[in-house]
Amino acid sequence: MIYPNSNLPLEKMLLQFMSEDDPMLSMLKWLCEKLMEVEVGAKLNAVKSERTDERCGYQSGYRVRRYDTRMGTMYLFVPKLRRIHSVLCQ
Repeated sequence: MIYPNSNLPLEKMLLQFMSEDDPMLSMLKWLCEKLMEVEVGAKLNAVKSERTDERCGYQSGYRVRRYDTRMGTMYLFVPKLRRIHSVLCQ
């Protein structure tokens, strides 16, 4: 399940996770995807769909990657980057 709105109150997010088959694995997947979004935003100097003069490149979709943990196997959507060479990126 995708959680597009991260501004949900904690209780509602926990209820969504608890309705999943494996709540802990769902929370770990959500956390990993949020961390990847933050990392991509830092590399590009802009969040997804934001237009700024400081932007160093663009996100070019996702690729699915299997990630095995002690809690189980999950499939993550890893962002792909398309870099544009500029002076600001260095």
